[in-house]
Amino acid sequence: MADTERPDGLPGPRRTRRTEDFEDLYATGTPPWDIGRPQRAFRELADRGRLVGRVLDVGCGTGEHALMAAAAGLHATGLDVAGTAVGLARGKADQRALTVEFLIWDALKLADIDQSFDTVLDCGLFHVLEDSDRPKFVEGLRTCMPSGARYYMLCFSDLEPGDWGPRRIRQQEIRDNFTDGWLVEAIEPSIIEITIDPGRVRAWRASIVRA
Repeated sequence: MADTERPDGLPGPRRTRRTEDFEDLYATGTPPWDIGRPQRAFRELADRGRLVGRVLDVGCGTGEHALMAAAAGLHATGLDVAGTAVGLARGKADQRALTVEFLIWDALKLADIDQSFDTVLDCGLFHVLEDSDRPKFVEGLRTCMPSGARYYMLCFSDLEPGDWGPRRIRQQEIRDNFTDGWLVEAIEPSIIEITIDPGRVRAWRASIVRA
C-alpha cells in the first residue's frame, strides 16, 4: 500500500475515513491504536470513579474500554462499524466472563440506537470524522444522553507534530461542536498510546456534560 493510500491511524498522509478501511485493518492485523488494554487516560477516569451508570464505548474497536467498565460492575455497551473488531471484543468478553453488549453500529446513527447512557467514552473516533459528519454525531449523542450525562473524548492534539495518522484537533474545534445543550467542563493535555513508533502521541482529553 502506498503512503498516499494509507488509512487513518497508519503512518503516511491523512485521508478521508472509510468503513472498509477499519474493517480491513482489523481483519488483516492489529491497528496501531489497539494496545490490548485501556488507554491510561480512560483508566484514570475509571480509577477516580468518573464512569457511572450505563456506559457507552463509541467506536469501541476490540472493546477494552467497555470491558473496563463492565469489570467495574457497570452496564456497558460497545459499538463499532467494523464487524471483525466487534467479533474480537465479544470473544474477549467471553474469555473474561464479563457481560457487555457489543454492536456492529455506525456512530453516525446513534439517534437510532434507542438506548440512554450516563457516560460515553470516545477514544479516537471524533478525530476521524469529517467536518460535515460532526454535527450529526453530536446530535446523535444528544439523543442518547440525558441531562447530566458526560462524554469523555480522547483525540489527537494539534500539538502533535507531523502529518501522519489522523487529523489533529484544536481545542476550539471541540468547543465549536459542543455549544447549545452542552457544557465543556475541561479540555486537558493527555496522550494516546499506540503500538508503533513513537509509542504515544499528544492528545486532548475532553470532559463534556449534556446540559
